[in-house]
Formats: sequence, structure tokens, C-alpha cells
Amino acid sequence: MRPLRCLTALFLLLPLAAQAGVRLTVKGVDDPLKAAVQSGVEMSQYANRPVSEAQIRRLYDEAPDEVRAALEPYGYYEASVQGTLRQAGADDWQVTLTVKPGEPVRITEVRVKLDEAALKIAPIRRAERAVERLKGAVLDHGAYEKARDDVSAALTASGFLGAKLITHKVAVTRADHSAVVELAWQAGPRYRFGKVDFKGSQFDPGFLDRYVPFDRGEYFDQADLLRLQQALNGADYFSVVNVLPDVDDASRTVDVQVQLQPAKRSVYTGGPFFGTDTGAGIRLGLERRWVNSRGHKWKNELVLAQRLKTLSTLYTIPLPGSNERSLNFGANFRDADTVTSQSRTLELVGNETELWHGWTRTVGAHALIGTFTVGKRGNEPDNAPGIEHGRSKLVFGEVSLSKKHGDNPTFVRHGWSLSVYARSTAGALLSSTRFSQLAADAKWIDAFTRRDRLILRASAGITSTGDFSALPPQLRFFAGGDRSVRGYGYQAIGPRNSFDRVIGGRNLLVASTEVEHYFTRNWGMAAFVDAGNAFDGTDYRPRIGAGLGVRWLSPVGMIRVDVGTPIRDDHAHGIQLHVVIGPDL
Repeated sequence: MRPLRCLTALFLLLPLAAQAGVRLTVKGVDDPLKAAVQSGVEMSQYANRPVSEAQIRRLYDEAPDEVRAALEPYGYYEASVQGTLRQAGADDWQVTLTVKPGEPVRITEVRVKLDEAALKIAPIRRAERAVERLKGAVLDHGAYEKARDDVSAALTASGFLGAKLITHKVAVTRADHSAVVELAWQAGPRYRFGKVDFKGSQFDPGFLDRYVPFDRGEYFDQADLLRLQQALNGADYFSVVNVLPDVDDASRTVDVQVQLQPAKRSVYTGGPFFGTDTGAGIRLGLERRWVNSRGHKWKNELVLAQRLKTLSTLYTIPLPGSNERSLNFGANFRDADTVTSQSRTLELVGNETELWHGWTRTVGAHALIGTFTVGKRGNEPDNAPGIEHGRSKLVFGEVSLSKKHGDNPTFVRHGWSLSVYARSTAGALLSSTRFSQLAADAKWIDAFTRRDRLILRASAGITSTGDFSALPPQLRFFAGGDRSVRGYGYQAIGPRNSFDRVIGGRNLLVASTEVEHYFTRNWGMAAFVDAGNAFDGTDYRPRIGAGLGVRWLSPVGMIRVDVGTPIRDDHAHGIQLHVVIGPDL
């Protein structure tokens, strides 16, 4: 048994042996000063290493000077240190350092010299003002160096490629705890863009010029190179896009070489999906990223779900110009079966899209024909009392504006989206009735802590029409569903006819407030309150839904599972499940 006892004793002593070394405790200061002290003294390297008595006493004697040196970059030049050294075991030492940082050095004067021509450029002027704002602050060497380097970076990014920092000095006067910052740059000449050369393109010469956000001879701007790369990546023609500037100091120009590698020409997509508004289904797609050497595109999609079936095709013709203009022609067959309506429609679309002051603008015309029923419940026969039947033939124009901004497409911490559209027929020309419609959707996301997000959403719309009964369900307003008022079925809320059947309304107003809390990086929960209704005239009586949900940031995107219930509604009771898979914006 003795060997077993010895082995047991050895295993018990191993953790103590692993802890041999210097245990350092720092008092009197908090982070970041505490962290600076801990990493700045050499004895911290012996936390898990054996150290002799002679070594630890040498390290202990050197610690005060090391602490003062560690605090100087933070503006503390008169720190005092008191310490204790105690042997805690055969190879263990306990060191306690009590630090008094003293009065910090403050920047009392900032002198910046920069060419007037450079100061007229907004990014450079902002960076220069950030340096001036150091006046009155504690001398933090890291903050000073960042502000200084930001000016140099702004000069280079704005085309002053030969800019030189000729003076960079910080004069510290310890007697009165003051510092003077002195910086001077020689900006030099400002470079201009030269030619842009595309290598590896599969398109006709000149076609890719539409993606270049600058003209030859304009002043060089690094942001334009990033915009060029983003535009080419967004065009979805290429698997590789490398934008390489080539500086010619003699002519003070920057030529740009763009190395390209074509992407896979045909893309086939498909897979199952589920949404409580549509039910389970499958989505299949075929896209030709380019049809010919002029960059034409063709996209087709088939959706087969329990309550929605669509078949769509879209042909896109890029147009010359720098605003990514294109002509689009498409057709869409739609067979929809919601809680309150059924419709079968064929829609032909022709429009022009382009970037307009940062927004995507679409101007076009639609021709829509089809049949529909409104007010049907479940599997009722079509001739049940109160069910309304209609046949549509509408030709109308549409203008839309949309824009979205988010800091991360997968999980937005700070972002927003806004889309607005207007539709109108030309009176009753080629249409069953005249109508005009204006609608908007907005969403705002803000992470107010590291683990919490606030999500606000709103939708509004208004319609003017001669014969409301001639409008198909997709041109009427309903509320309820995953992206509307949760706790209600899809399109289950709206004005009712004399048979108490929901038939949709001319106007819409919906708002939502949601708070999410994440327990881990990928898992969280949500609480929400939605309110709104579709209505006619000014008879607005919002329906309210509230509930809880689960959030999972899965490999295929954000999955939202919500359980909602109506609040004080005579027409609706119980619990409704909502499942949505897709991006935040």
C-alpha cells in the first residue's frame, strides 16, 4: 500500500507545485492603470515559474521604477509605490504593490500646422480638430498617437500621398504637470486619379466603367477605391475582385488596376422553408449571372408552399452610367391563400432602377389581371354568404425609394431601413377602377448594451380608389402576421363587411416595439408588443398583440420563433405561433 500512498501524495502536491512562483497584487489603482502596472513589472512573468530568493529580491527592488515607467504613457509622471514581500511557501512569494499615481500631466497647449489646401477637405479637417480637442485632457500617449496618426491617414486617403510629418513633439513640464503638443505636416501636392484598367473581365470593353465612382482627373480618394470594390462585388459577376492602385510620382497620378475572376455563370438554388404566414414549402431558383457580354441578367424562382405558390422571372439590362441604372422586365404568377382571402393573379412588370443620392430608386409600370375572393374562412364553400368575389384588370405606375444601413449584415447592432412607394392608375384607363396608393415601411435597430437590442418597426399606408371591391387582396391593406401584429394570423385584421368578414381596408397603421436579450453569442429571447390595424377613413382602432420569443443566430441566418396573443380583442383569442427566418434588415 505504501507505493499507492506515495503516488496519492504526489498527485495532491502537483497543484501546489504548479502554483509555485510570484503572486502579485496591485492596490490603489483601477484599470487601465492596474493592468498597465501588472504587465509592466518583470516579476509578473514569474507567476508560474520557480524563482530564487535572490531573483525575487532583485525583481522587488526594480518594481518601483518599472511601475513609474508603466504609468507615464497614461500621463502620471510622479507615481509613488510602496510594497511588501512575503514568502508564502518554499517556492512561493507574495508581493503587494500599493500605487499612488499622483497628479496627472494635462495638455495645456496644442499647436498644429497644416497646409490651408488640406484643411479645406472635410476628413482632414475633422482629424485635425480631434487633435485640437486633446487640449485640457490628461496626457494619454495612446490617445495622442492615435489622433496624430489619424491626421496622417486622412491626408493619404484624400490624395496627399507625399505628405510628411515634419514635427511631432510632446514637451512635458513636470513642475506644473503640463504638456505642450506640437505637430506639423507638409502636405505636398494632391494626386489625381489616372486610368482604370480591368483585367480578366468577361464583358465588352467599357461595360464595367458604369461601376467606377470617379472620373479620370478627379482628386484621389481612398474611399472611392472601396466603393469601386463594393460595387463590383455587389454586381455578382465576379468571384475575385482586387482593386490595386499604382502611384506615379512623376505625373502625380494614381492609375487603378482591377483584377477580376468571373464567378460561376449559372446558380441553382433550392431548399425547404417554413413560415407561419406561408406554411411549409420549397423554393427553387435558377439565375444566370450574365446572359451575354453586355452583362444582361436573368433570374427565375418557383415557390411551392401550403398557402403560397409563385412563379416569377426577371430579365435585367444594365444601362451606361455611374448610378448602376438598369432596365428590368418580369412576370409573376401568384396563387395565395391567406386566413381571409384567396387570389390568383398574373402581373407583368417593367421598370428602371438606379442609385439616387444613396437610395435605390425604381420607376416603372405594372399590368395585373386575376381573380380573387375576400372574406373566406378556412374551407368554406365559395358561395357562403358574405364572401366577396372579384376580377381585376389594373394598369398602374409605381415609384419607390428604399435604403438600408447596418453595421453587420448577419447581426445588426446599429442599423435602419426605410422604403416608400407610390402607385397610381391613369384614371380608369385600361383598369377596372382608378386607385392611388402611398405606403412606407421603417425599421430601426439599436444595441443599447452588449447583450440587448431594441427593435422598432412601423408601417403606414393610404389608398384612394373609385371602387374598392375591384382591388385584389395584394393591393388592399391588412394587418396581422409575422411582420405585422403578432398574436394574429396573417392578414387576419382589417375592416369587416356586414357579414363580419375581414375584407381589407384603404389605410394602414402598424407599430412594433421589441427588446431582445442574448444569453450567449447565438441564443437569446425577445419580448414584444405590436399594435395596429387596417381601416377605412379615420375609423382607426388598433389591435394589440404581445408575447415572447426565442432567437437563434444559426449558420443559415437569424431564426425567430415567437408566441403571441391578442390583448382584449372580442374577435380573436388564444395563442399564435410565428416563425421567421431571415436577415434583420
